[in-house]
Amino acid sequence: MFKLQQKIKEQRSQQHQPNVKKFSIRQRLLQQEMADLDECYSPSCKLSYPDPDKIHHMQLTILPEDGMWKSGKFVFDINVPEGYNIEPPQVKCLTKVWHPNIDADGSVCLSILRSAALDGSGWVPTRSLKDVIWGLNALFTDLCDFEDPLNIEAARQYKQDPSAFKNNVYKYIRRNKQL
Repeated sequence: MFKLQQKIKEQRSQQHQPNVKKFSIRQRLLQQEMADLDECYSPSCKLSYPDPDKIHHMQLTILPEDGMWKSGKFVFDINVPEGYNIEPPQVKCLTKVWHPNIDADGSVCLSILRSAALDGSGWVPTRSLKDVIWGLNALFTDLCDFEDPLNIEAARQYKQDPSAFKNNVYKYIRRNKQL
């Protein structure tokens, strides 16, 4: 009986306390990273939040300043899982693009987005969102990988006929501008 009275008393005291928001580890880590994010990416990147109350869901827009994809606009959806920073963010390209490391469904092949990469370059808890932003931006410059492609057809076309590959890149960019 004494334990029941003690529990009732605890519940009543908790009911009279003001609502205190509890933050997950993910939210605390993201809040710490937000201050650094504005400084970390190039002018070709813009981060936005579809719902300002959900800082774990964001969209990254990349406007490459040089290279084959120079005049394009590429939007990536980034979802940070509850298990962050043990688990990597989940990224999907929302823009149709002709790229060896991005497939037709928007899946992205970037080693730091893998939970476990054979070469040791996968996601580790010491990485952050700025690493993801840098990596996605670099896919349109020096990280474009034709040797380990996700879009095999694009990589094959680049190797067999680079000018046809570039024409397809430009065709996708023009099509996206019309939307």
